[in-house]
Amino acid sequence: MARAAGANEPPAATEQPQRKDARERIQEQGEAAMERVKRAAGKAKATAVPSPALPARPDAAAQRRAFEGLKARRNDPDMEKRAQADIAAARERLAAERDAASRRVAQALGLEQPEAAALAGVVSPGTGKNWVPVLFVSTSMPIETLRTYAGQLERAGGVMAFRGMPGGMRQVAPMAKLSAAILRRDPGCEGPACAMRDVQLIVDPLVFRQHGVARVPALAMIPGDPTLPYCERNEASPRSAHLVQGDAALPGLLEEYGRLGGREEVRDALAHLARR
Repeated sequence: MARAAGANEPPAATEQPQRKDARERIQEQGEAAMERVKRAAGKAKATAVPSPALPARPDAAAQRRAFEGLKARRNDPDMEKRAQADIAAARERLAAERDAASRRVAQALGLEQPEAAALAGVVSPGTGKNWVPVLFVSTSMPIETLRTYAGQLERAGGVMAFRGMPGGMRQVAPMAKLSAAILRRDPGCEGPACAMRDVQLIVDPLVFRQHGVARVPALAMIPGDPTLPYCERNEASPRSAHLVQGDAALPGLLEEYGRLGGREEVRDALAHLARR
């Protein structure tokens, strides 16, 4: 056994020089790599990088020639016609989309066309009257009273005027709901299929100020169209010759207006009320 162990000693002795040679080779290769890196870094520092330069501006003569060339270029008539046709078609589509959106809003609020037009300040065509009965009312009045006046104004071809809207001028929904409640022929009906009275409802503080309305209900006979928007009227717009104030039915207010000297103005309205 002693000789067997001694026989293995020479190989272990021969491995030590090999390990030394491997470490030396690795060290030499690492030093060589570091030298190459140092030389590359020094070369990069020595190389001057040119700074970016903007292209030179063209002279005034070249710019003038370029603009003159653009002006002299002729437009294609066919292309221009197609562009105009596309613009016109786009405008028509936009108008149709707006109308459809307005109808959807009116239906969602339970309104039909007469009431929607009234909220927009649009008068229905074909009135043909010289003087229009305008009844000044308030959103604080009982809804049954407003409904009664709406039925009378429909027969007389009149307009119901409010100074403002419930909740302020920025909130349209409360006014739309109030208008629907006033104009529905059947107060128990709900939804867009309800029949509405053909009466104009306007929100117009200007007409209140023009006639000095201090309390409601009040009646005025206004010549022309009292439902024109603000941009088409001013403080000098035609106004009623008289103002009747008092808690009375519309026929009584019209008769009182006639006694004040406005018989001709209320003649047509009273005739319409008497026929129905």
